[in-house]
Amino acid sequence: MSPTVAWLLLALAVLVNAGLGFYALRLWREVKRREAFKREEVDRANQQCLDSLDAIAKAMLDDQVDLTEGALRCKVLLEIIDSDLTGQERFRVFAEMHERTAHLHTHSSRQALTPRDRMKEDRERLAVESELDETIRAAAREVLTFRANWPVSGR
Repeated sequence: MSPTVAWLLLALAVLVNAGLGFYALRLWREVKRREAFKREEVDRANQQCLDSLDAIAKAMLDDQVDLTEGALRCKVLLEIIDSDLTGQERFRVFAEMHERTAHLHTHSSRQALTPRDRMKEDRERLAVESELDETIRAAAREVLTFRANWPVSGR
């Protein structure tokens, strides 16, 4: 092989490597940009959930919302933030309320019930609420503490 061909091949190899390096750098920057975007989206979603949790917990403590409805909403929002939160002792009552009332009818299926059946389900729901009242209220206060200390309290 002549020296000229060797130098041309070397130059071509350097250009190809430089092009691949530039392309790899662009891809790396795109990955970093997407990771940052994802983090921002998660942070924004968590903030919205935290704001909702705050409002629901305050409404529960002020008796502006049924404890059952508030507990179920808190359970869902906590699970959106971190699926392990409802397993913590301080929030476990929300999952318990869900388990104990999951069979009750809601929305249009509730409207389809006879008045007698609706009353029966209402009594059952109120009995569970009465039994868990203080525990649910304590959990609602814990939600407010959790909200005030976020993000440290979530870990």
